[in-house]
Amino acid sequence: MAVKIAPSILSADFARLGEEIKAIDEAGADYIHVDVMDGHFVPNLTIGPVVVKSIRPYTKKVFDVHLMIEPVDPFIESYVKAGADIVTVHAEATKHLDRTLAHIKSLGVKAGVSLVPHSPVSLIEYVMDKLDLILVMSVNPGFGGQAFLPSQLKKITELRSMITATGRHIDLQVDGGINPETARQVIAAGADVLVAGSAVFGGDSREYAARIKQLRG
Repeated sequence: MAVKIAPSILSADFARLGEEIKAIDEAGADYIHVDVMDGHFVPNLTIGPVVVKSIRPYTKKVFDVHLMIEPVDPFIESYVKAGADIVTVHAEATKHLDRTLAHIKSLGVKAGVSLVPHSPVSLIEYVMDKLDLILVMSVNPGFGGQAFLPSQLKKITELRSMITATGRHIDLQVDGGINPETARQVIAAGADVLVAGSAVFGGDSREYAARIKQLRG
């Protein structure tokens, strides 16, 4: 199973955001993970579609946009127009998840769904046919730099079995507390896309390639 690395720009130097994105592109990142927070669904504010549009020219890599916002439906199209390739919404942030995912797909991009730590896998059992990506939050969303929650390893294993049963390729992504040690654990549990912020960004950008390689294992 080839493991993809999706550095989260939440941990990048925002004063040099374009340069940071170029650096992780050249360092071997597979996806560019964009965390969007609204100060309502999660206790923090980050970036809007204007910023996504402004950084889109800096790379041709997949823009993996994670919407931690509620309500989410009114804002999906603006992120697609800004350059998102994958739009991931929270199962907990929409009343009609099937409809929301169908809307994302109708816009010509891939659809993902995310589960916060307390949410069971049963929340997405009946929408597996519409999914291109499942994101397991291995921390409570809202802030970078948190410690990995080992309780989520069981969830990753359960989701890998659900994905296998579909016979389709669905990315199984994990976000939160990812470092070389926890990366090994989540890969063993069945994850194939790792989101990492502080484990990639910071300090000398010439070290990004080695950090990404270390996470990939």
